[in-house]
Amino acid sequence: MLGKRKVGLFLVTLLVLALAMVACQPQQVETVKEVVVTRVVTETEVVEGEPVEVTRVVTEEVEVPVEVEVTAMPEAVSFSAADPTTLLEMTYADVDTLDPSLAYDTASSGVLRQVMEGLITYNGNDSTTYVPALALEVPSLENGLISEDGMTYTFNIREGITFHEGGELTPSDVAYTFQRGLLQSDPNGPQWLWLEPIMGYASGDITEEIADGEYAGDRDSLIANATPEELAAVCEKVKAAVVADDAAGTVTFNLAQPWGPLLATFPDFGYVMDKEWVIEQGGWDDDCATWQNWYAPGSENSELTPIVNGTGPYKLDHWTPTEEWVVVANENYWRTDADPIWEGGPAGAPAIKTIIRRIVPEWGTRFAALQAGDAVSVNVPPANRPQADQFVGEFCDWKTFECTVNEANPNGPLRKWGNLPSVSRTNAMPSFDTGPESPYIGSGQLDGNGIPPNFFSDVHVRRALGYCIDYDLLLAEGYNGEGVRNNGIIIQDMLGYNPDGQRFEFDLAKCEEELAQAWDGQLPETGFRFSAVYNTGNVARRTAAEMLQNNFRAINPNYSVDVVALPWPTILRTFRTGQNPLTFSGWIEDIHDPHNWVQPFTYGTFGGRQVLPDELKAQFQEMALEAVLSADPAVREQIYFQIEDLFFDEAVSIALIQDGGARYEQRYTDNYTFRVGLSVDNPYYYGMTLDGGG
Repeated sequence: MLGKRKVGLFLVTLLVLALAMVACQPQQVETVKEVVVTRVVTETEVVEGEPVEVTRVVTEEVEVPVEVEVTAMPEAVSFSAADPTTLLEMTYADVDTLDPSLAYDTASSGVLRQVMEGLITYNGNDSTTYVPALALEVPSLENGLISEDGMTYTFNIREGITFHEGGELTPSDVAYTFQRGLLQSDPNGPQWLWLEPIMGYASGDITEEIADGEYAGDRDSLIANATPEELAAVCEKVKAAVVADDAAGTVTFNLAQPWGPLLATFPDFGYVMDKEWVIEQGGWDDDCATWQNWYAPGSENSELTPIVNGTGPYKLDHWTPTEEWVVVANENYWRTDADPIWEGGPAGAPAIKTIIRRIVPEWGTRFAALQAGDAVSVNVPPANRPQADQFVGEFCDWKTFECTVNEANPNGPLRKWGNLPSVSRTNAMPSFDTGPESPYIGSGQLDGNGIPPNFFSDVHVRRALGYCIDYDLLLAEGYNGEGVRNNGIIIQDMLGYNPDGQRFEFDLAKCEEELAQAWDGQLPETGFRFSAVYNTGNVARRTAAEMLQNNFRAINPNYSVDVVALPWPTILRTFRTGQNPLTFSGWIEDIHDPHNWVQPFTYGTFGGRQVLPDELKAQFQEMALEAVLSADPAVREQIYFQIEDLFFDEAVSIALIQDGGARYEQRYTDNYTFRVGLSVDNPYYYGMTLDGGG
């Protein structure tokens, strides 16, 4: 038996060697195997001279032929970029403008973040602390750069920094940047963030003190009616508020009131421009006698909308509207390898030399590029995440930067950064007074073929919107279950959010009842027709609009809603000009403070776009300012609760879903950085590499 075992062992060895030479697919291989067999044996033996039959139970080892299915050890899977110097991503939203004083959407900010810099920036993935950028220090009470009364902020400006087009950074560039923005004061831009603390103008417009703001947003009327003295006084007040001292190397901000969220406003809304370059492009000439000629231009009319000149790690190669934008590495970037942007952060010239952001509204096309590895990352709407999840081989945590292999699909080519805390939400926003020339109100009359421009001025119609949306179904189908509902304006886990606050619930009977009460009871018989507008490629918003369309029709076939998709720049313009009777749009916070939610949704950005009545905006404004100027969080909270109650009673807009974010990227991507408040689909590319190897 010992000899047989040696032979068997030899055969097994040959088998292993053979298997090592074949591919990784399972194979049937014939071999022999020694097995122990127990059997009953009957034999004839001679006992005392007589033949007898003896039955025994015999146990023995025998060799039997067998077929064995053997799978070779899988080869190690590696992930590598075809070209680690070029990154291609795809999204559905195009840029609106490259003028940093006017840019107020995530797509535009996504470009500016790569090419421009402010005085300070965020400390890595921490949204509440800051590090110096073009300034040498972050102002504080401790270093004396913030005055004891909180009314003065001083910045020491770095020397030796050059703009992409060759100009040298000076404190005068910094002061001009902020002065130009304040005087430009476009109603659809971000300047309200500065006008409130610096000028004390709660209206969000620089002309507040001229004729009580009668010419706000209207350049022609301002030029025709304001006196030269009035215009000069506004400009001089601005220049006294933001003062450069080139000899001392400082810029000083003299505030109209203490403002807790001021530092939080600088990183994303304080990008510094080259004064001389802007003037060469046709921008404001820095003369207090002429600023009104550049007032409220609109992004479509800004001389800087198609071009940009910053100091950042990338510089613009080109932007082709509706197609793509491309930035290339600034090989002369001022940061040396010994000067990381934050502790442990990137330094020196970027590793990725070319960033391409392609505009692809169709999800199927983006998904195919992600699957094929042609795109490093693409925008994945929440409803489509299950498709992308099938290719995920690794899950990562944005807080720890630790990644875990997906045991169910360890060789999946994608990495998923899930559970990214979102600071964005979509609302259904009705216009209280749509422009009469709007193509989205049909006949413009209450005749069954359209709606009058002020259709949504009736609170019963607005409340009907709140009752006719199935929020649970929307969360499941439009957001893949990844998100939460909000009880009003302020997002969850923020000061002022009321978990017990009032909110609309899905109830078709109440929706029908509200519509029956609207417009003196005319609607059930007369009916109506209008368009609900959303931005092309946004599946969640399309789902909400179609849900409203179907539920209105289910209540009464005379209730007709057309669902219209518009490209992002187009919907921005039609919304801003009051052409949309109902817009499904959203907000991503500028700074992490409740004022940055209350102001835009009541008397600011959306209050203007929805054409809220002046008296209602004034009511919200009074309460909001009382809240933001209070140093006591408990006092602020109670005021915000009151604001939320009024917002619900008036059904100003309908809060839908606060998104839950996720980023999908190829596993060879390294050093992605996320922070609360950063758009998931518009990352900061400086420091990222494409040679991770998975």
